Amino acid sequence: QVQLVESGGGLVQPGGSLRLSCAASGTIFTIYVMRWYRQAPGKQRELVAAITSGDTTNYADSVKGRFTISRDNAQNTVDLQMNSLKPEDTAVYYCNVELKMTLAAWVPVQVWGQGTQVTVSS
Repeated sequence: QVQLVESGGGLVQPGGSLRLSCAASGTIFTIYVMRWYRQAPGKQRELVAAITSGDTTNYADSVKGRFTISRDNAQNTVDLQMNSLKPEDTAVYYCNVELKMTLAAWVPVQVWGQGTQVTVSS
């Protein structure tokens, strides 16, 4: 079993900052990619940021220059530093981890966190 625990969501003023954290635990052989998604009411889930095991990153155009994703391989955690927040950033943010539980696993699996609410409002 693998579990993802997210933290750091909350209510913040426009222009403010939040730092989201996601910790993976359980039976993990290796983690390939760690991602943050978000989903606003009535909208499809979208990829916000991703980071590979080699620390290569990519971001949605809407958050480039404002958000920074980072990971700690020893702790199996991924963070999302969110600066200059806008009301349109309001959404439930989900951690997503692509991993292999064992070396013998045929394909990697994806594990999702429960989601954490981020609300940007004055």
